[in-house]
Amino acid sequence: MSEARPASTRVLAQAQFEARNLLANGEQLLVSLLLPLLALVGLSLSDLVPVSVGPWEQVSRINVVVPGVLALAVVSTALTGQAILLGYERRYGVLRLLGTTPLGRGGLIMAKAGAVFIVVTLQVLVISGAGVVLGWRPDLAGMLPALLFVVLGSGCFVALAVVVGGALRAEAVLALANLLWVVLLAGGGILIPTDALPASIAAVIEWLPSALLADGLRSALTTSQAGIPMSLALLALIAWTLLLALAARRLLRWSD
Repeated sequence: MSEARPASTRVLAQAQFEARNLLANGEQLLVSLLLPLLALVGLSLSDLVPVSVGPWEQVSRINVVVPGVLALAVVSTALTGQAILLGYERRYGVLRLLGTTPLGRGGLIMAKAGAVFIVVTLQVLVISGAGVVLGWRPDLAGMLPALLFVVLGSGCFVALAVVVGGALRAEAVLALANLLWVVLLAGGGILIPTDALPASIAAVIEWLPSALLADGLRSALTTSQAGIPMSLALLALIAWTLLLALAARRLLRWSD
């Protein structure tokens, strides 16, 4: 009997398989790219995102909008898309087959996070290119912190997707994943900076992973400080990622 391959090899192989499936789904990929682009153009040409409050008084609208749309892309792909996919993978027995392999729960979570990051990278390139065309001029010194936020945000929301999609029935996952997307979009600090919200509400929302991601990107890619300090936001996002990853490993079921 041949020995199982190293854990890193198994995770990488599964991540490549997951990424190929995501990229091969043309309709889903189009939605993943088209919706954020529509949001980018619409918000950059409207007054829906307030830029005359807090640290944004001297920042152009597009510089506030683009980081929020990048956060929206991460949440849409990592949370909504993965949770629904996972729910139906459980229903149709795909996860039951994976459960017989040496991959394990932790390996599956890391593989899905890797696949999501590949798709998110494509989204970031497309959205950033469109943003530059619309006049976005990011702070180049903040590129590395912004990359850290994107990586951590992808892992955090994939873990949340596994918590939702790995524990509930497919119909419930479909409803809850879409509800979470709407709630986080409307009041989770993604498109509207927490600094533009009432102080009593912002004090709570700014600690949500969605706000940590979006405000962190806004702070990194502009010269203004959004929400809590960037280093503290990174630490808080790491804590959320670890907490949700532990919950995901515990709650993930291979079948309904």
